[in-house]
Amino acid sequence: MPATPLDSAIYRDLLGDGEIAGLFTDNAELRAMLLVEGALAEAQAAQGLIPAESAEVIARAAREVQLDPAALAAATGRNAVPVPALVAAFRDALAAPEHAQYIHWGATSQDIMDTGLALRLRRVLEILEGRRAATLAALAGLAERHAELPMAARTYGQAATPTSFGAVVAGWGRPLIALRERGDALRPRLLQVSLGGAAGTLAAMGPEGPAVRGALAATLGLADPGASWHSERAGIAELSGWLTALLTTLGRMGEDLVLMTQSGIGEVRLAEGGGSSTMPQKANPVEPSLLVALARQAVGLDANLQGAALHRQQRDATAWIVEWLSLPQLCQIAGRALTVAEGLAGGITPQTERMIAGLDDGLGLIHAEALTFALAREMPRPEAQAAVTALCREAQETGTPLAKLAAARWPGHDWEALLTPRARLGTAAQDARGFASAARA
Repeated sequence: MPATPLDSAIYRDLLGDGEIAGLFTDNAELRAMLLVEGALAEAQAAQGLIPAESAEVIARAAREVQLDPAALAAATGRNAVPVPALVAAFRDALAAPEHAQYIHWGATSQDIMDTGLALRLRRVLEILEGRRAATLAALAGLAERHAELPMAARTYGQAATPTSFGAVVAGWGRPLIALRERGDALRPRLLQVSLGGAAGTLAAMGPEGPAVRGALAATLGLADPGASWHSERAGIAELSGWLTALLTTLGRMGEDLVLMTQSGIGEVRLAEGGGSSTMPQKANPVEPSLLVALARQAVGLDANLQGAALHRQQRDATAWIVEWLSLPQLCQIAGRALTVAEGLAGGITPQTERMIAGLDDGLGLIHAEALTFALAREMPRPEAQAAVTALCREAQETGTPLAKLAAARWPGHDWEALLTPRARLGTAAQDARGFASAARA
C-alpha cells in the first residue's frame, strides 16, 4: 500500500476521488503556478513595473510551456518550496533572457503557491457544491416519500419513542443545507490572491504594489485581501472546519445505516453490499462504513490544519508544510464521501415490517412516555411517572401489554388508540416534509 491509499491502484476505487485528485497532481500545481506568474507579469506591466512586451511574452509562455515536475525535485528538496526551481526552469524554457528576467518580479514563493492553490480550491468547491446539492436532493426525496413511516427512535441504542423514517433522513440531510450557507460565506475569505513579496510589504514593487495585487486578483477572478496573508491562515482553517463538518455529517448517516442494516434489526436494505471472502450470505454495509471511516480521518486531518494556523512571524515553513500534507487528502475524501452518500441515498429501501417489529416488542413499552403525559393531565406528573414506571415493570414481569394494564388500572380511556405509533409521531412527518421543502428551496 502506498503511504496514502488514495493514490493506490488497489484502493483508489474505495477511497479515492479522481476528479478532485486531478487538481492536486504535480502537473495541476505547476499549471496553476505558471498561470499566476503569467497574470502577475501582465498586472505589473499595466502599472509600468516591467516592459509590456516582456509581460506579453511571459504570459503567453506561461500558458504554453510544459515543465517536467521530476526535474524540480532536487531543488525542491533543498529549498523546501518548488518555486525557485519552477522559475529557473521557466526562464530556461523561455530562452529569451531579455524577457525572462522579469518573471516573478518582486514576488515570493508563497505568493505563487498560495494563489495557485486558491485557483484549484475554487474548482474543488464547485465540484463539492454540485455533489452536495445532488446528495441533498436524493435525501429530500427519500424523506418526503417516508415522512409518515413509523419506526423506533433510539437513544443510547435503546428504543425510546416512535419517530418516522422520513424524520431520520431529515436529520441526516438538514446540516447539508446549513453547510451551503457556510460554504458561500467561506468563499470570499478563502479564494483570495496572495501577493506580499518577501516579507508581506510589497517593498520590491514600490507604491504600485497594491495596484498590482488588485489587478492580479481581477485577472484571476479572486478576491483582493488588501494585505498579505502569508501567516494569516484563517481561510485555510475555516475550509478545513467546513470540510470536516461536511464529512462528519455524512459519517453520522453512515453510522445510522450500519446499525439499521445490522443482523437482527434490518430496518433498511441497501442497493449494494460488499461481499465476504468466506461467507456467501453476507452483504456488508461497506459504503456506510466508508462514510464513518472518512469522517474519522477528517477529524485527524482537521486537527493538523487547525494547528497549522499557528504560523510564526511573517512566514513559516513548518506550519505551511503541514498544510501540504493534510489539505489535499481532506479535499479528496470529502469528494469521495459525497459521491458515496448520494449513491446510498438513492438506493435505500426501508423494510416496513422490520421497522414495525422494532416498535412493537409485544408489550408496547415504547409508549411509556405517551402514557405518562396522558396521565399527567389528571394527576401530578411525578405521580404519573412513578405509576407508569411500576406498570412497565409489571408488563415485563407478567408479559402483559402496557395498554392492557393501563386499561385495567385507569378505565374509561381508549388506551389502545392512544398508544399507537402513528398517534405518537409528534412533528416527525412535519419535520420530514419541512426538510424536503427547505432542501428544494
